Amino acid sequence: MSSKTEQRAKTILQVLLQHGSASVEELVRLLGASAPSVRRDLTRLEKRSLVHRTHGGARLVGQMQYEAFRFDSSFHEREGRFPDEKRRIGLAAAELIREHDTVGFTAGTTPTQVARCIRHRNSIHVITNAVNIGMELSNLPALHVTLTGGTMRWAGAFSLTGHTAIEMLSAVFLDKTFIGACGVDPLRGATTIEPDEAAVFRAMVRQSKEVIVVADSSKIGMVSPALICPAAEIDVLVTDSGISAAALSEFRAHNIRVISV
Repeated sequence: MSSKTEQRAKTILQVLLQHGSASVEELVRLLGASAPSVRRDLTRLEKRSLVHRTHGGARLVGQMQYEAFRFDSSFHEREGRFPDEKRRIGLAAAELIREHDTVGFTAGTTPTQVARCIRHRNSIHVITNAVNIGMELSNLPALHVTLTGGTMRWAGAFSLTGHTAIEMLSAVFLDKTFIGACGVDPLRGATTIEPDEAAVFRAMVRQSKEVIVVADSSKIGMVSPALICPAAEIDVLVTDSGISAAALSEFRAHNIRVISV
């Protein structure tokens, strides 16, 4: 594939990540390419399982339907809370990942959005305790995906916990870890509900050079029972533009880089 063709493919994927779908005419205007060239680009991307061709355009491949959990709506309900904000957070957070990075993703709907935004990327090693993230990325040969192993106690959470997960994480080093949290507070740090899950998330934090918390603004200032990590261990917070000016100042006062989108 020529560099020009590769750049067009990246631009198409960025458009689809932002909008979900696009017509051939829209892509022709954006890329300054011919309609036959755009259609060939879409065919190549479809063969890589990154897009679905539609009549007159294409849409991004959606999330996998988790058949075993089709009667458990809890994950999909949580995905449906602040979906636009989570999509923007996912796009912004994914931009922090570089080729050849070893990246940790905790379970959670917002880390899942970040993971979906690297499906078109190359040479990234993903380590996750989230079964759904492993499933969604497993058919992409340019990504190397490792599950921690462990016990999945909560249907619809897809989160592996326990000694096996923690032991596995103690033997790896991560360039970046993307942490999902139920609460993010500038004094109390990142927290979640289940202590067993928090213990696995803490293990990822310990093994990571850079800790990136991804959370929509409804989580800012909230504190849940189980500590993931104190504020001093958070390097970057990626959230949406709903974060208050006061909270923004507090996080920055703790030397946390805040990206609001």
